[in-house]
Amino acid sequence: MATIKEIAKLCNVSVATVSNILNNKPGASKETRKLVMEKVRELNYSPNTVARSLKMQNTRSIGVIVEDMTIFSIPDIVDGLTEHFEEANYQILLINLRLFKKYVDTYYFKDNYFDLVKDEIWKLIAKQVEGIIYVTAHERVLSCIPEDLPVPAVMAYGYTGSEKIPSVVVDDEDGAYQMIRYLVEQGHRKIGVVTGKRSSPHMQERLLGYQKALYEGNVLYNPELVCYGDWNRISGYRATDRLLEKGVTAVFCMNDLMAGGVYDRLEELHLTPGKDLSVVGYDNRELSAYYNPPLTTVTLPLHDIGYEAGGIMLKMLKNQLEDVPDQIHRVKCSPVIRKSVKRLDMNC
Repeated sequence: MATIKEIAKLCNVSVATVSNILNNKPGASKETRKLVMEKVRELNYSPNTVARSLKMQNTRSIGVIVEDMTIFSIPDIVDGLTEHFEEANYQILLINLRLFKKYVDTYYFKDNYFDLVKDEIWKLIAKQVEGIIYVTAHERVLSCIPEDLPVPAVMAYGYTGSEKIPSVVVDDEDGAYQMIRYLVEQGHRKIGVVTGKRSSPHMQERLLGYQKALYEGNVLYNPELVCYGDWNRISGYRATDRLLEKGVTAVFCMNDLMAGGVYDRLEELHLTPGKDLSVVGYDNRELSAYYNPPLTTVTLPLHDIGYEAGGIMLKMLKNQLEDVPDQIHRVKCSPVIRKSVKRLDMNC
């Protein structure tokens, strides 16, 4: 295994320079930092002194890497993490990658930033954190966390695809199931749906929940009532006419923004949500309570995802983590019933 001296020699820099770069200290040029971190990855350098010190003492600090603090999902997840670690007398060292600010959502489908993630992981390990938690902005499968780290790692709000690195995600299937079951209980049989992007795990699991609730309610699934959207408000707006033409009595939007688009179109048509057409959403964004009428939706358990991820990390540090399928830990959602759903005669 490579040593810090060998890294320094290969890069033609001093050991102190390599150490400063690993500890994210100033002084080295951007080119030197890039060269050193490339050699660190290439030689799979692991700071043995850190690994040994972690075995001998507890630093009671956890490294948390977030994709972008400006994304609505991340602050609540970090708050859940912070709460759990405060209770356990741990501190967090937070790294904000600012990926959405730099690339908008195009980075969701790329891996060219994985090296940046790995660099930040090793910098945190050099600071002697006991574990690493990576917080995504949007659920998807990511392989940016190395499996051979000297400390445990957890991914919050995303899938690692590895049984060695636990994933903590939303139980989207159950959340959608609860929402559609509620609509069926209110007498609705023709329920349209406006989905998110087809590639999204959120969308795929919510569609499964929709189908499951219809099946259990003895309602035939009709693919013609499924309108594929992209999470944006305009998706709900554009789907409204098509679903009204199909004779739906209710629309399930896979997020609250698209439900807002349905509201927009209904207003243009002089129709009233909750009276002429029942509308439900997902996420329980703050704006949903201010729609007219307030939107029935599903609370996204972001704080609970962070809290659960913190608990899983502490269990890993004590070698007490329970065995679950594929180490995917799902956090339940809960419906928020407001005034956007009309109860129908059960014979409708």
